[in-house]
Amino acid sequence: MIKAINLSDISRYRSELMGLAMIFVMLFHVWMPKSNPMYGFVRCGNVGVDMFLFLSGIGLWYAWSKKPTLKNFFWRRYIRIYPAWILMACLYYIPAFINTPGGGYSRNVPDLVANILINWSFWRIDDLTFWFIPAIMMMYTFAPAYMKLIEKHPEYRWLAVAAMVLAVMVQYYPPVHKAVGHVEIFFSRIPIFLIGINCGALVKGGRSLDGSSLWLVLLIFVMSLAMCVEFEESWRGRFPLFLERMVYIPLTVSMILLLVKLLCHTPAIICRALAFVGTVSLELYLIHIQFVMKYITPYKLGYCLTALIMIAVSLVLAWLLHRLVSFVIGFLPKNI
Repeated sequence: MIKAINLSDISRYRSELMGLAMIFVMLFHVWMPKSNPMYGFVRCGNVGVDMFLFLSGIGLWYAWSKKPTLKNFFWRRYIRIYPAWILMACLYYIPAFINTPGGGYSRNVPDLVANILINWSFWRIDDLTFWFIPAIMMMYTFAPAYMKLIEKHPEYRWLAVAAMVLAVMVQYYPPVHKAVGHVEIFFSRIPIFLIGINCGALVKGGRSLDGSSLWLVLLIFVMSLAMCVEFEESWRGRFPLFLERMVYIPLTVSMILLLVKLLCHTPAIICRALAFVGTVSLELYLIHIQFVMKYITPYKLGYCLTALIMIAVSLVLAWLLHRLVSFVIGFLPKNI
C-alpha cells in the first residue's frame, strides 16, 4: 500500500527543496549545445524559479499566521534580501556605470541610485541581470493584502486563476501589453506565488493526500515535463514564453510533491548538503552568473566542468557573503 503524501513534509524539507531549486537554476544558466540529449531537460531547470516562489508563498503564510505587525512582517522579509542585494548591486552597477559607454543599465546617477536601491532598470527596460530580486520584493509587498483578503473571504483564493488570465493579457491584450509587456517574466510568475500562499494553510495544517493520488501526481509531472522539454527542444523562439511558464505551474507543484517523497528516503548527509545550498540560495543567485560564471565561460571547458567549477566557487563565495550579512544583521534590531 502506498503511503499518503504528507503536505507538512514540504515545510519539513523546505531548505532542501530550496537547495534543489537553486541547483536547477544554476545548471539552467550554463550554456549547453542544443545537440546534447540533455538539452531540453537542462533548459527546464528554469522551473527552479517557480519552486522558489511556491515555497516562498508557503513560508509567508506560516509567518502571517503568527499575526505579526505589518512593520515587523516587512522588516523580516526585506532584512533577508536587502543587505546582500545592496552590496552585490553596488559591485555590479557602479563598475558598469563607470566602465560602460552610456552607463550600462544606468543612464545617469539617479538611475544608478535607483538600480542599487530597487533594481529600477528591471521595471524600466526589463534588465534581467538580477530580475528575481525586484520581482520577489514586489510580491512581498502585496502579499499581506492578499493574505488578509483570503482570510476574510476564502473564495478569493481563485485570484490565482485570475493571475493566469492576467499573464495572457500581458502578452496579448494591447493596452496591458503596451503598459507592462516588457516585464512579462514578473506577471507570469504571480500565479505560482499565489498558489503557494493558498497551499500554506494546507501545509501548516498537516493535511495529506491519499497514497493513491501519487499516480495522479506522477501523471501531471510526466505530462508537464514532456511538454516543457518539447517547448525547449522544438519550439524555443516560436512561442511567447509565458505559455511555458503556465505549464511550469503543474510541473512545480507535482515535482515538489514527488521530491518530498524522495527526500524522506534520502541519506541525511545529502539532505544536509541540499539544506546548506538552500540556506545560501539568495547569495548564490546574486553571485553565480555575474561574478563567477562570467569568468569561467570564456575558457570553454564544456558543460559539466563549467557547471562543477561554477557551483563550487559560487558556494564558497555565497557562504562568505552569507556570513558577512549575518554579522551585519546581528547589529540591527531584531524587531521594529
